[in-house]
Amino acid sequence: MPELPEVETVKKGLIKLAKNASIADVWVSSKKLRFPVSAKKLKSVVGLPILGVSRRAKYLLFDLGDIVLINHLGMTGTWRELKDAYLHDHVKIQLNTNKVMVYNDPRRFGFFSISKKVEIDQNIFLKHLGPEPFEEAFTADYLLKKCFHKKAPIKNLIMDQKVVVGVGNIYASEALFLSKIRPTRMGEKLKPIEAELLVENIKVVLQKAIVAGGSYIRDFKSIEGAASFQHQFSVYDKEGEPCVVCQKPIQRIVQAGRASFF
Repeated sequence: MPELPEVETVKKGLIKLAKNASIADVWVSSKKLRFPVSAKKLKSVVGLPILGVSRRAKYLLFDLGDIVLINHLGMTGTWRELKDAYLHDHVKIQLNTNKVMVYNDPRRFGFFSISKKVEIDQNIFLKHLGPEPFEEAFTADYLLKKCFHKKAPIKNLIMDQKVVVGVGNIYASEALFLSKIRPTRMGEKLKPIEAELLVENIKVVLQKAIVAGGSYIRDFKSIEGAASFQHQFSVYDKEGEPCVVCQKPIQRIVQAGRASFF
């Protein structure tokens, strides 16, 4: 599933594609995504300028003036500029620049929603989200407060979007490894110095992944091509390989249905 670095990479590509453009037309496939896409509702944005594209957590936000078009990529959603038609193309946005932005989603877990800009903070998909990892609000003290008396594993806590957004399974494993924290450690056992390390390493790992264009896992690809952060993994998906620090075999366990590596 695309996480923060992958969505950030897609956002950058969409900004280039939609620069100085407005929406001339919208086409919607009859096949349903996670939630039904109303062609009539999406066509209501025709004629509106695309003032910008931003990201909140794993959501893409198209600024259309008083309206915000929200898109979640689900597990396999991708955007591209139309060159040829493909199976699983679900939404096509014709721009007044003669370019066409195409949303493709083979597994159809992605979705679109429209919100008034003045109501965006209370949007049903966004209002519960924690701080962005690069915001000033995401500090060691903040993380310690969120972990206080929590008997859940630290990996599960930093992957909780109500605690901090965008720290997916890959990046949680990598950040914990750099911080020398076992993923099974209970949140309540986190020490202040460890919280400082973890907050810093979450930012380091995510920033490196953004620079690399994300991680090319299964179906993900950016609007501009393949990603490459997977070549920098220290532990993720390296079960049995020697650790880069101590040379002992990397272990794999399952936590909350997700693989953890340490």
